[in-house]
Amino acid sequence: MLDKLDFLAGQYAELNKKISDPEVIADQNQWRKLMKEQSHIEPIIEKYNEYSKTLTGIEEAKEMLADKDSSKDFMELAEAELEELTEKSLQQEEELRVLLLPKDPNDDKNVIVEIRAGAGGSEAALFAGDLFRMYTRYAERQGWKSDILSSSIPDIGGIKEIIFLLEGKGAYSRLKYESGVHRVQRIPTTESGGRIHTSTATVAVLPEAEDVEIDINANDLRVDVYRSSGNGGQCVNTTDSAVRITHLPTGMVVTCQDEKSQLKNKEKALKVLKARLLEIEEQKQASEIAKDRKSQVGTGDRSERIRTYNFPQGRISDHRIGVTVYQLEAFLDGDIDEMINALVTSDQAEKLKQHS
Repeated sequence: MLDKLDFLAGQYAELNKKISDPEVIADQNQWRKLMKEQSHIEPIIEKYNEYSKTLTGIEEAKEMLADKDSSKDFMELAEAELEELTEKSLQQEEELRVLLLPKDPNDDKNVIVEIRAGAGGSEAALFAGDLFRMYTRYAERQGWKSDILSSSIPDIGGIKEIIFLLEGKGAYSRLKYESGVHRVQRIPTTESGGRIHTSTATVAVLPEAEDVEIDINANDLRVDVYRSSGNGGQCVNTTDSAVRITHLPTGMVVTCQDEKSQLKNKEKALKVLKARLLEIEEQKQASEIAKDRKSQVGTGDRSERIRTYNFPQGRISDHRIGVTVYQLEAFLDGDIDEMINALVTSDQAEKLKQHS
């Protein structure tokens, strides 16, 4: 581990020189690439510097203990310091091992989240609406921006389907474990007998594709425009502003009608299409990653039941890691960090086992 850290320290010093070079600064694409690389290494170097100071402190404490002329009080202080620093060094070693784990290249990206009502009729639509609010409230807490790309709102209330973008550094690293089937158990307001119903909604979290990753040939697209339907403002359903894009090689269809502008609807539909195509590409290229995820916190498959929200008992249980948290109301208001942290920790623990 120390050899790898020494190598990274040298690489970090070299990167600092390059990003200060006027020739590199003049080439903005290269400069941005180097800055991104530096930002990935920086937390490791900072932790390594802390660890190095701790190791120096341990050596100094050992030298004090080896001094036969030291007083009893001085020796006791040195022993206490050695014990404290040794414990600290073990913790820092563990933190460094986690930082040195292979990084998911998508972790810093924005995310496109798709929520669809599943089994359960109107109750499923209401639950899908609850999940949408939960993720957007969480985004607000993180200081992320949210933007609805496409939505289908039934007359009964709730959400039939919604696709939205969350923009913020590390959005994918925090939300990538949310893909799958979410299940709710509660008494519907329309149920006179007070019986508990079970309903579901599916969530898919996709990293936003960058243009350099997905190059779509315009000849592979069929773009249809039509009149929007449903709610959406005074003139949204009086012009041909809705857009349907069909990707001919895959048959994938994306529609968007939320904006009054045909151009904006097309831009949003293309964002969703690119994210879905990137997901397909990554699934082809990363079978090993898929195996890793299966052994950790699930495949991220939309058909996998990952979590249950039980209203009568006020609890949320994640079936992949066996963790249950309470305060369901606060959870649905976006206070989901405790669960996300547990998922991240579980994933890291499994990866550490595989790399040990």
